[in-house]
Amino acid sequence: MRKRIAYPSLTGIALALLLSSSCQNTSTNGSGDPPTKDSIGQNKVNEDSLLTNIQQQTFQYFWEGAEPTSGLARERIHMDGVYPENDRNVVTIGGSGFGLMGMIVAMERGFITADQGTQKLNHIMDYLSKIERFRGAWAHWYDGELGTAKPFSEKDNGGDIVETAFLAQGLITVREYLKDKSDAAKVVAQKADKLWKEIDWNHYTNGQNVLYWHWSPKFNFQQNHPIKGYDECLITYVLAASSPSHPIAPSVYHEGWARSGGIKSNAKKYDIPLVLKHNAKEGEVGPLFWEHYSYLGLSPKGLKDQYADYWEATRNHVKINLAYAQQNPKGYKGYGVDKGWGWTASYSIKGYDAHHPDNDPGVISPTAALSSMPYSPHESIQFAQYLNRQLGAKVWGKYGYYDAYSETANWFPQRYLAIDQGPIIVMIENYRTGKIWDLFMQAPEIQQGLKKLGFTSPYLK
Repeated sequence: MRKRIAYPSLTGIALALLLSSSCQNTSTNGSGDPPTKDSIGQNKVNEDSLLTNIQQQTFQYFWEGAEPTSGLARERIHMDGVYPENDRNVVTIGGSGFGLMGMIVAMERGFITADQGTQKLNHIMDYLSKIERFRGAWAHWYDGELGTAKPFSEKDNGGDIVETAFLAQGLITVREYLKDKSDAAKVVAQKADKLWKEIDWNHYTNGQNVLYWHWSPKFNFQQNHPIKGYDECLITYVLAASSPSHPIAPSVYHEGWARSGGIKSNAKKYDIPLVLKHNAKEGEVGPLFWEHYSYLGLSPKGLKDQYADYWEATRNHVKINLAYAQQNPKGYKGYGVDKGWGWTASYSIKGYDAHHPDNDPGVISPTAALSSMPYSPHESIQFAQYLNRQLGAKVWGKYGYYDAYSETANWFPQRYLAIDQGPIIVMIENYRTGKIWDLFMQAPEIQQGLKKLGFTSPYLK
């Protein structure tokens, strides 16, 4: 049985009280005078406490809340125990990749011990090696107890190369973190390395200059979903080009993902350049998870190729969200750059939806702003303070902030999704220390793959 660690569980109200003094603007000391050295230091302490508490509580989703047979992340956790689709023990491959990186954060920050983390990671690697794979790729979902692939849709019952990429991003990061540690850790690093090198990325081109999202032994490539930019899938191409065993040619990236240059955009929204053409209607932007999933390990800081400056592209997407929050054209309650903001795919008032400024029923997803912290630290931290101060236990529970809420509709469901919780832990850490970026970007294969595709980055040696 897995050991469980008891952590003090801060309710939203308790956390709000703890952080009440941190809600002061750091530009003054509360009296209107310029901040003193002591007041700046106190604000830093309060910020650190806030971010550590968010990371620690959110990590519990992937530790205490993990599916026990696999050790992987459950696709969803509903605190009322009601699962209309009978999917309580369904695990997510992409969300589990995010959880692997969250495990590193937890080990670094002492939420769990190195031995506990290593044992859990070893269990996960063994499980991943035994379940059914599809030319080295994993399916989107599995029944955690049985280890069998669960179809995402009728013809999506095989390999999902994008979800596999999110997992592989975590595998490489785990390898880099553990490879020089204890003997037991080195064994786990070797297992992670083997798993990622077994992925046959080239198979998923179907002989074309583009990657296809799905392949099934029964339906082959009938799902017919070529992966073209721009959305959350950049990491898929970077990993496919970086593979030492089954790599794609650079032409697959340039003609497929980059659309032979068609990925570039001169469009603006709220007078802010998009930089890249989003896979959305003309003049619209996508949900904010497009700036999170690929960039948990792949650092956009200084990352450039012939199509974009990715730091500009990611930050501008966030700025567009902030501009929308400031304008609040529909007059929704609790919106503003110093209040509620951030739109992404999450639970919604009517099921599940990919929210963005042009598709907003008044629902805010905490992961959108919190996982954007490297791009908008001040506004992201203000958002967390607003939630703690104004909404408290309505939005904060056992595994951190709940997935989504609406002040306008007085809608506060106590539900979580792995793909939304994971980026919160990792992107906060990338803001605080850059740890996950440093680990992933130092991997020799990633260094070579980025150069192969024509990228430049301050991380490249």
